[in-house]
Amino acid sequence: MQKEIYTIVVFPGSAGSPIRIQFSKMVGKIALISLVAVSLCLGGAGIFFINQYANYKDDQVVLASLKRQEKIQKTQIDKFSKQVRSFETEMARLESFEKKLRIITAFENSPKGKQEHLGVGGPYGLSSHSFATSLEKETQSMLDRLSGDLNILTNHIKMRQFSFQELDEYLKNQKSLLASTPSIWPTRGWVTSGFGYRKSPFTGLPEKHEGLDIATRMGSEVRSTADGKVILAGRENGYGNMVEIDHGYGVLTRYGHNSKNLVKVGDKVKRGQTIALVGNTGRSTGPHVHYEVLVNGIPVSPRNYILED
Repeated sequence: MQKEIYTIVVFPGSAGSPIRIQFSKMVGKIALISLVAVSLCLGGAGIFFINQYANYKDDQVVLASLKRQEKIQKTQIDKFSKQVRSFETEMARLESFEKKLRIITAFENSPKGKQEHLGVGGPYGLSSHSFATSLEKETQSMLDRLSGDLNILTNHIKMRQFSFQELDEYLKNQKSLLASTPSIWPTRGWVTSGFGYRKSPFTGLPEKHEGLDIATRMGSEVRSTADGKVILAGRENGYGNMVEIDHGYGVLTRYGHNSKNLVKVGDKVKRGQTIALVGNTGRSTGPHVHYEVLVNGIPVSPRNYILED
């Protein structure tokens, strides 16, 4: 049986001889099938890569959106963390203020004051955290941490509110005591020597310093730190020109080394009233005020009684 032969004639040009390509019907079928298969494969591969590219572009858009959200959330959380830390600082300041109030009003020694232990403190442990890992995981972790800190702060606020309400009720009945309790700086300047033991500027030996030395310019005003009555205004050994005020309730204050005393024995003075001028009299190395607070005749640290910043 004679095989069917297909002939393809190719004319390379007007001057060239035609080229004949002959192949059997079987070979033609195989070539056609191969061509169709290759076309399908190439078409399929093209569709696959186009689809992958589209998915990639979608992923890029989603990733960019997530990064923007991450940046916004990180900024918000950082801002919130700073606010919480600022609130912590303010709470610590209020705790210190409350402690001083309780000391100077003797509220800690009252039966009611001993029943409650409201003063708690310490840092809450906030810190910055990297967002390099999974956005959802890190954000949730930070939010959980901030939520816990807020719960602590909320409880802390409630305790402070109750504590200050308690103090307010107590102080309403203690106006005279509060007015007679030293609570301000006698003058503005620099504390050059604190309360307690120090090296004597005269002998170089250890000595107990029973007040605060506050250095300032000559002639500055010296103020009474509470309401009271002047019981001494004159020169005293070591103190130079000194004013001593009896505030009642067993509390006395002394103001030494004055250049001039502006009050006399028997005068009644108010908190903040000018009672003398800063000087360098007595046992002194330069212009300053030597300020003492005595409770029942015992010198105590004046810093415990200063509520001003």
